[in-house]
Amino acid sequence: MAIKDVLSGFRDFIARGNVIDLAVAVVIGAAFTGVVQAFVKDILTPLIAAIFGKQDFSSLTFTINGSEFRYGDLVNAVINFVLVAAAIYFFVVVPMNHFAERRNRGMVETPTTRECPECLTLIPISARRCAACGIESDPRSAGSSTARPTPV
Repeated sequence: MAIKDVLSGFRDFIARGNVIDLAVAVVIGAAFTGVVQAFVKDILTPLIAAIFGKQDFSSLTFTINGSEFRYGDLVNAVINFVLVAAAIYFFVVVPMNHFAERRNRGMVETPTTRECPECLTLIPISARRCAACGIESDPRSAGSSTARPTPV
């Protein structure tokens, strides 16, 4: 395989829209991570410290047969994970679900196809003749139909 083919393939790969979308998502995700971590560190963690009286659990340990187990870092990591997950859920997921619900409220089911009265094949709603059996059919005739959402 020639270097020219490899470079051409790489160029085609990078030029795909989904690769560029992924790169943008990673950059925005990294920036958003900083915002969420600052919110957790500067707002939520001190709030936990005000309620429970301790902000840093890294000094927590226990000893068995002379071996010291430092479980405090694990406690800090679990608390940090839960706080970050809660912040993302309440400040990203809940508002996005709300916006999606509002957007979908205006959607109405509109039929796009109907059944041929002769062979029951689905045909476009405005078709005058069935492509499967050739029978003439009135586009205004009622029958079962499939629908797709369209904006009101």
